[in-house]
Amino acid sequence: MTEPAGKSPERRARPVAVPVAAVLVAAAVGVTAWLGGLDERPEPAPRQLRPGQLLDQGSFAVRFVESKLVVERAKDDFGTDKRYLDVVLNVTNKTDETVNVGSLPSGKSSGFGFGSSLLTMTPHIPSEWGGELFVLSKGVKSAQLHPAVPATVVARYELQGSAQPPDRVSYELGAFEKLHNGLEDTSRWFLETEGEALEDVENHKVVATITLPVESQGA
Repeated sequence: MTEPAGKSPERRARPVAVPVAAVLVAAAVGVTAWLGGLDERPEPAPRQLRPGQLLDQGSFAVRFVESKLVVERAKDDFGTDKRYLDVVLNVTNKTDETVNVGSLPSGKSSGFGFGSSLLTMTPHIPSEWGGELFVLSKGVKSAQLHPAVPATVVARYELQGSAQPPDRVSYELGAFEKLHNGLEDTSRWFLETEGEALEDVENHKVVATITLPVESQGA
C-alpha cells in the first residue's frame, strides 16, 4: 500500500551509540564533583585538648595543668608589687639528651626549644620582653629538661600597670618531627609545617588547641 501523495512515512529515530568509556568517564566526573572536586580530603581539624589531657609532640609530651594569677609582693617599701599570668604545664623530654626548655614566641621571634611549640596565645598579653619560660623544681628556676623526667614548666606573662588578667587563655600548639640530614648524617627535631619551609613561622602546623580558665591566686 502506498502512502498518500505529499506525505512521507514516519521515520523512527535511530539510537545514538555512546562509547562505554565515555559513560564511565562522565560518571566518574559526576561522583568526583559530588565529593568535592579532584582535591585530596582536607586535613583533620586540630585536636581540642582538655586541661590535664596528654599531647604527644614527638620530642616532648605535655599536659596543661592550670592557668592562674600570681602576685609577687614587693620586697621593700621602695619596690612595687608585680602581677603575673602563669600557665603551668607538665612536660616530659622524650629524647635521650638533656635539652633547654627554650623560649616563648614573641613579636620578635618564634621562640625555640619546647617553648616554640606554644605557637600562639589568645588573648595576647602585652609585654616589652615577651613571656618567660622556665622549669620550676622545689621553688628553684632552671632551663633544663632531662630525659624521661616529668618537669613542671611555667609560661609566665607579666601584667603591665593596671591591666587585668583575662578570664581564660587559649593556645594553638605545634608538634615536632625528626628530620634526617643525609649530607651530614645527622638528625634534628623541627616543628612540623604545612609545607616545606621549616623557618616560616606562619607555616607551622597547628596539631591541637586548648583553653584554660584563669584562676585567682589562692583559689
